[in-house]
Amino acid sequence: MDDVYDQRLTVAFDFPVIFTRQVFAPGNAALANAIDRKGGARPHRVIAYVDGGVEPLVPAVAGYFAAHRAVAELVLPPQIVTGGEATKSGWTQVRQIMTTLGEQRLCRHSVVVIVGGGGVLDMVGFAASLVHRGLRVVRVPTTVLGQNDAGVGVKTGMNEHGQKNFVGTFAPPFAVLNDVTLLTTLPDREWVGGIAEAFKVALIKDAAFFDWLCGAAARLRARDLDAMEQLIRRCAELHLDHIRTSGDPFEQGSARPLDYGHWSAHRLEVLSGFTLGHGQAVAVGLALDSYYASRQGFISAADLERLLRGLTASGLPVWHELLERTEVLDGLEQFREHLGGELTLAMPAGVGRLQQIHAVDRAVIADGIRYLKSWRST
Repeated sequence: MDDVYDQRLTVAFDFPVIFTRQVFAPGNAALANAIDRKGGARPHRVIAYVDGGVEPLVPAVAGYFAAHRAVAELVLPPQIVTGGEATKSGWTQVRQIMTTLGEQRLCRHSVVVIVGGGGVLDMVGFAASLVHRGLRVVRVPTTVLGQNDAGVGVKTGMNEHGQKNFVGTFAPPFAVLNDVTLLTTLPDREWVGGIAEAFKVALIKDAAFFDWLCGAAARLRARDLDAMEQLIRRCAELHLDHIRTSGDPFEQGSARPLDYGHWSAHRLEVLSGFTLGHGQAVAVGLALDSYYASRQGFISAADLERLLRGLTASGLPVWHELLERTEVLDGLEQFREHLGGELTLAMPAGVGRLQQIHAVDRAVIADGIRYLKSWRST
């Protein structure tokens, strides 16, 4: 008879998501306190990586650590890395970062501070998660998508094998600091891109938030900073609540509620050579899945119209010519493989409520593509 030693492990993670302003002002101790939140030997050894898209922040980052050198010591000047989705599609920077972390003898109690958009958070976070099986990472997202979604999650991802996030790790951050003032210099595409993730989570989690988004779309598009901060806070809160309470933070099952609208979005990004922004792709994916939901009676035709008008009023698309490529439907099988097990797609069960479906009528998807091509806001 075989001897079987069954094991069950529970590992607790905790990390703060801190909302602050002027995060790199020397008089703001939030970042230093986050680095020092578990105490230990001081000063903590730190390497900071800064997205090339926000390179003007480098002097402020260096000045901040100079002012807080008793708590956190930069072992090198801030390191600039290439940002954007392209940074997730190659291994050169990952290897360079791992080499640097090794040469500087960072240990598991050292800290990697990442200042940048979602691509840089993913790429640097991935590298840091591999060194010594995981260094402490403090994220300072500089895009709307980073602050309301990617930056507050527990994953890293790299694009490989013709698929988005084909390679990655589960690596909760040590801390996240969201500073809405870092968003003021964003190009319009990046500013509005993060709004799509807010519509996504509202449709499946919070009807009142969906109502607010539809009403605030014009202010958001006009770059109202207070409105954007309200969006980011609620969107991040809903994402964090799901991760904390779902019972499956590392996605061992087949359900992926926070990926509503993403099966086609990820495929569109790949087919575009990642020239289509993630937020824009998600907006199109939401429109397509919400058309499907309306045809199946999950939401009303009026709710679909509200979504389409809300997205377009925010400056987001609901159609892209790549939807007509037959390869888009390959995204369903790739999505199933990524989740594991049977196909499981999140769908609303009325606005603000979630359900899962396991089969898709491709004829209805095709109808949706034609509908979105002809839809116009009036």
